[in-house]
Amino acid sequence: MGSTTDVAPGKHVVIVGAGFAGLHCAMTLARDEDVRVTIIDRNNYQQFQPLLYQVATGSLSAESAAFNLRSIFSRHANVDVHISEIVSVDPETRSATGRNGDVYQGDYLVLAAGTEANFFDIPGVAEYALPMYSLRDAERLRSTLFALLEASDLKAADKSADVKVSIVVVGAGPTGVETAGAIVDMFNRAPKHLFSNFDLSKATVTLVNRGKTVLPPFKAASQDYVARVLSERGVIVRLGTAVKEITQSEVLFADGSHLPASLVIWAGGLKAASLAKDVGIAPGRGGRIDVNDDLTVPGHPQVYALGDFANAMDKHGNYLPQLGSVALQAGRHCARNILAATRGEPLEPFAHFDKGIMAMVGLDAAVAEIGPRHFPIDGPLAFAAWLGIHAVLLTTVRARTEALLEWAWDYIGGTRVSPILDQQVELPKRSTE
Repeated sequence: MGSTTDVAPGKHVVIVGAGFAGLHCAMTLARDEDVRVTIIDRNNYQQFQPLLYQVATGSLSAESAAFNLRSIFSRHANVDVHISEIVSVDPETRSATGRNGDVYQGDYLVLAAGTEANFFDIPGVAEYALPMYSLRDAERLRSTLFALLEASDLKAADKSADVKVSIVVVGAGPTGVETAGAIVDMFNRAPKHLFSNFDLSKATVTLVNRGKTVLPPFKAASQDYVARVLSERGVIVRLGTAVKEITQSEVLFADGSHLPASLVIWAGGLKAASLAKDVGIAPGRGGRIDVNDDLTVPGHPQVYALGDFANAMDKHGNYLPQLGSVALQAGRHCARNILAATRGEPLEPFAHFDKGIMAMVGLDAAVAEIGPRHFPIDGPLAFAAWLGIHAVLLTTVRARTEALLEWAWDYIGGTRVSPILDQQVELPKRSTE
């Protein structure tokens, strides 16, 4: 039973979820020693989702994209970290219950449980596609990808064998674009001796999307640039095609066509974490929790919902996008409002400052749209901006240093690939046929 009765006096804030929103809420509150914070997550680390595709392709270690929560708060005696999977919430008592029956109750409750992959009930996706939205997903994908290449190399040793590797990435948002670009970059730049029998240039990478553009939130000029660069580097871009079913060896489309697939990577969308169904509040658009302009849950002034778990709106009544920058700012704003409430001061509405959006395509190629008006830049300048901004956003100084060193080595010394099979994976029987 995780209780709060044995903790020193002071207002107590329970935070469910240690993503961008929950973590930055906790980090802001931690500076006030009169506030006690309990942050709960199913993992003992915060994952830096923008870099997961680099973990999946072996260009960054997992330690560069995940940060131990206890270490982050080791200097803050007023912050308590609990590892638990929260399965239900009672907004009336501001309490959260874990799968093992552990209960956490506070003066304020912050719901920032994040998202999970949305398979849209498409047959075969859960069984045969690998999602790309968590550290576990990235590590599993890395092992599966390199196991596939190892199996292909072994089979290609028989010179009479016709070895075909077809990788399909579903979804052309930032996750899909970055993953497809990183895989083809690795294939194009990996040392020739890495797989001595199988020619990586013969592997195909196809990016498919039901929409008619890549990167839907971006401007047309950015979309055109990304589609062109991906094609030039060897990615087959297939747009306006809805996936109907995924089998062990194929992707079937709604128009009746099909595509052989040795490996299917799912970057087709997200939905609110399943906890949203068990918080005692009817979920809104996208299965997320609707919130007031100050990020409190309607009817529950001491309960907040943040980040990808919530539907927050701008001053014009438009839903804010599900972006890390929105979650980060919301987490800090929530903390400031909680501190204001403890002092009897009025809460302030959340006003997201739009710093822009960006996406990596590959070496020396990225797109960025800067500021509220989304001024577009692309190419090496956007590539450098992407690296710099993401390095700054990393949680620890060590992670920033290691990431910058690995990126520099990758840029100057050639692609760094870590083909470590640290998980046992079972490949589809026809994956290399």
